Amino acid sequence: MSLKIAIQMDPIADIDISGDTTFALALEAQARGHALYYYTPGALSMLDGVVSARLQSLKVADKLGAHFELGAAQLTDLRQMDVVLMRQDPPFDMNYISATHFLERIHPETLVVNDPAAVRNAPEKIFPVQFEGLLPPTLMTRDRAALADFRRDHGDIILKPVFGNGGAGVFRLRHDDENFGALLDTLLDGAVREPIIAQAYLPAIRAGDKRVILVEGEAVGALNRVPAEGDARANVHVGGVPEAIEMDERDLEIAAQIGPTLKKMGIIFAGIDVIGGHLTEINVTSPTCIREIKAFGGPDIAAIILDAIEARRG
Repeated sequence: MSLKIAIQMDPIADIDISGDTTFALALEAQARGHALYYYTPGALSMLDGVVSARLQSLKVADKLGAHFELGAAQLTDLRQMDVVLMRQDPPFDMNYISATHFLERIHPETLVVNDPAAVRNAPEKIFPVQFEGLLPPTLMTRDRAALADFRRDHGDIILKPVFGNGGAGVFRLRHDDENFGALLDTLLDGAVREPIIAQAYLPAIRAGDKRVILVEGEAVGALNRVPAEGDARANVHVGGVPEAIEMDERDLEIAAQIGPTLKKMGIIFAGIDVIGGHLTEINVTSPTCIREIKAFGGPDIAAIILDAIEARRG
């Protein structure tokens, strides 16, 4: 079976191929003989309900500095594709939401991974609340009094934006930190009118923030990310150190609780974040870490994802 696969992603010239999950998926798809096409979200359009994009044929190579070749751009009805991989990175803003509405017009006749309606309806920090007992104590609000009460009750807390990504805007506040009021001013008085999240600080973060990958609702591999000294964030691009790790019984329990819902929603590929046995996020927009997992001797998750896509298209 040869599929026509379009990849909606950030500029391919700018990616770091050593750790880019989208690139790993492209390499695997190409190795299987599928035809690849590339476009950025800005090349997406809808005319009288017909969704198109200026596609460029894509060839990839695992060569630093020479990792891609593109053909000429051609406006193409996305219904001509068998699969669209929606892989641009957040922020999950109105531009991102608009793209889900566009792609919803072609799915499931053209398989969009992940289902665009499911992506839109599963904000990565809000979605986990429906799975009772998995999150640490968590408050989402713009109410300063509620935030102050939460801090009084829990002392050491994390504040972060609901729709943030990559560790941006994440702050740890100990019980005696005098910056609480000023930080609320920064988070609440800007142009963004969204809630913020307060969570009880989990000391287990010093041992790492585990990313567990789920494909079709099944846990298939994991990577640990250890924060740099003096930083509460484990994201690799802000200094977190990746390391090999096995999934433990608690990881599998969490995956078993949320996996059936993910599969039913059409979320083929997801990444969950687990700190000290607590679920903190469910990443469905542009999950990462599969190249690092393979590099540490773990499974080839790109192959597992392509197997799932081919099965759905079969």
